[in-house]
Amino acid sequence: MHTHLHTPPLAIARAEGAYLYTRAGQPLLDTISSWWVNLHGHSHVAINSAINLQLGQFSQVMLAGLTHEGIEQLAKSLVALTPPPLQRVFFADSGSAAVEVALKMSLQYWAQTEGTANKRYFISLQNGYHGETLGSLSVTDIPLFSAQYQPLLVQQLRAPSPASNLASEGCSASAHEQHCLTAMQALLEQHEGQVCAIIVEPLVQGAAGMQMYSPSYLQGLAELRTQFGVHLIFDEIAVGFGRTGKMFALEHTATDGVEVVCPDFLCLSKGLTAGYLPMSAVLTTNAVYDAFYSSDVRRGFLHSHSFTGNALAAAAANASLALFASGGVWAQQAALIPAMQLGLAQLASKPWARDCRGIGLIGAISVVNPSNQQPMGDAQRSQLVALMLEHGYWTRPIGHHVYCMPPYCTTPSELLGYWATLGSCIDYVILGTPWAKPAVYLP
Repeated sequence: MHTHLHTPPLAIARAEGAYLYTRAGQPLLDTISSWWVNLHGHSHVAINSAINLQLGQFSQVMLAGLTHEGIEQLAKSLVALTPPPLQRVFFADSGSAAVEVALKMSLQYWAQTEGTANKRYFISLQNGYHGETLGSLSVTDIPLFSAQYQPLLVQQLRAPSPASNLASEGCSASAHEQHCLTAMQALLEQHEGQVCAIIVEPLVQGAAGMQMYSPSYLQGLAELRTQFGVHLIFDEIAVGFGRTGKMFALEHTATDGVEVVCPDFLCLSKGLTAGYLPMSAVLTTNAVYDAFYSSDVRRGFLHSHSFTGNALAAAAANASLALFASGGVWAQQAALIPAMQLGLAQLASKPWARDCRGIGLIGAISVVNPSNQQPMGDAQRSQLVALMLEHGYWTRPIGHHVYCMPPYCTTPSELLGYWATLGSCIDYVILGTPWAKPAVYLP
């Protein structure tokens, strides 16, 4: 709010496709999909139609003692899209709530399973982010969000992050990942019989600045999961529904004859409703489900949300999944991903660019001051955001990490225009280079 005294929030009058439009009529390419939620573009005709159709029937009924066709269809579709062990779906209303559900289910599963009642810890990764409710904050390792609430939080366990940018000098990314797996194993050995689950953001640590690692680390986690008898939770809230070039990030683990790594819990939100309405889902296995199946209500999973399974959100989610099924989304990605890679590659040689990285339709660059190798500062970041706004781009760096996660309806020329403009703007802010306006692609 202090910032808004000097820089008022932009008032958006409408949005269509990949663009936001201010009250003054300025189009802004939504390069971060309005915090990673929008998949197919704003005001999508098919999704609008599905919601309007549902509005003509009803908008909300409680999902306790009642059900409806939309939520049943959505549950069946999610099960069909994920690895076969994931057969059960629990709906909630936010990404943080999905993580809370997974943590609580895992803890209660072990408490209700003979001989495992001592399991009460969770292992998450350094720099990991899983939400901002108390349970999710306890497995989040970003002090900006959690430090002030420490008296309320249960202290959980942390393992080193396998993100490639954290590898020590002279250490390869693969060697760093192996070192991190060894550290994870040591932590499991130290707390053997006490760990409920390991929770990770697969392949991309979003709030840490889109820090990335390879699928081989997830394969190693799967082996440790089996060896130590713990659950594996994949938080795909940010990377699910096509962001990595596949429907789910876990699919990248199926390589060279290696079976896909299937977690015990898969947390989904953000893109689930294509950015229209709040909804989340946790998929889990029959083995977990059976541990709660009892005539004794105390063994049930007592976690309620008034708007669980909301009919309008389900309609949006089903319409979004239908767009994937039509094949059009994957054709869009086939054109966009090369543009993402090209844009990143063209900036990689800039003196301020560090660790240009990308997977699917997520691209990021870390920006430093080449004179002293220090990260881009707050004032420079604010200047960069303002300059990008002037030229028609809505972007929101995380610290000194600038990233792009566009709606899938963005065109290759628009995406290349973004990267070119970003390069010129950073040249101006960091190097003081006279402004040289590149080609900018606007509707």
